[in-house]
Amino acid sequence: MLKDFDLRAQLKDRRMVVRAGLGALLAVNLVAGVFVFHPLGGSAEDLAQQLDAKQRGLAQQLQHLERTRNVGEKVKQAKVEGDKFLADYILSRRKAYSTLLAEANQLAVESGLKPRESAYAPPEPVEGSETIEQLSISANYEGNYQSLTKFVNLLDKSPRLILEAMQALPQANGVLTVTIKLDTFIQEASGAKL
Repeated sequence: MLKDFDLRAQLKDRRMVVRAGLGALLAVNLVAGVFVFHPLGGSAEDLAQQLDAKQRGLAQQLQHLERTRNVGEKVKQAKVEGDKFLADYILSRRKAYSTLLAEANQLAVESGLKPRESAYAPPEPVEGSETIEQLSISANYEGNYQSLTKFVNLLDKSPRLILEAMQALPQANGVLTVTIKLDTFIQEASGAKL
């Protein structure tokens, strides 16, 4: 049978109170020991290592951010330069035919050659581009050798005309008959698909 347990009687017994107090102190010391040897945030060394790692990570992220900003600026610059290149060297489709022949004939007249008949080839698509095509023209001229060399020099300086082929045949009267093939690149004025 169970004896009646009287807490008041047990508390009056000093040995029991001392034992309970010592047990409580032992438990508090064990908990304090755990916190001393394994602090909640880590030891001072652990915290210093974590701080160093975070600072290195921050420095790497800042370098990455700076590289990304530089790439962004270079992309903007490339876009501006690409648009300028297209404006300077690519003709719009609407003006290409008349501009190409007029420019070639103007250079021929400046050099002393006489323009003759000319013919266009249909535009051919440029590989890797959906909007740019290559337009070719075959043109015939007459003149002397000095005029021909000056004409070739002027064509070489032209930003839009590309001399693809040239054939010069001397005639019995001392005049050269020159056949050239010129290329240029064209696109729709709005940049739409051709």
